[in-house]
Amino acid sequence: MPRLSSVAVDPSPTRATPTAADASPRRSGQPQPAERFALSVDKSPIDGLGVFAAEAIPARRKIGEMRGEIVPVREARRRIEGRRRIHVVEVTDKTAIDATKSDCALRHVNHSCAPNAVLRIRQGRAEFYAIRDIDPGEEICADYGESHHEGRLRCRCGAPNCKGRL
Repeated sequence: MPRLSSVAVDPSPTRATPTAADASPRRSGQPQPAERFALSVDKSPIDGLGVFAAEAIPARRKIGEMRGEIVPVREARRRIEGRRRIHVVEVTDKTAIDATKSDCALRHVNHSCAPNAVLRIRQGRAEFYAIRDIDPGEEICADYGESHHEGRLRCRCGAPNCKGRL
């Protein structure tokens, strides 16, 4: 599971370009959609399901955030014991987001040793930002960094610089 020490923290907020989801007016104080760009979930050549850009995503833009149940870290770690696929991110030393039962597409972001996105923890949220321009149809991947696999899981990203283990 990513921990605060293993993810980049961006002190400055970034606003994505408007998408179809932004077409409807929002009242002040209402939450923004989890995804800022059109995304689709489909079978991944890396592992299981993956999330794919359904439209071009410019570099350095917020793709969206992974949403789910807010749970104590101890409970999150208990829930993932023995599981190979997890959808949990620790956002503080005491709090985690468990997106296992969430319909958020970004819970399907796979690991890659040559990522096109980065996970940033900001104000208790797990946000994904594009590192570079992402083309429509391209799978969105992030480097998980430190994870609960502790080097026991073989990496399947296929990148030329693949580290081999997660």
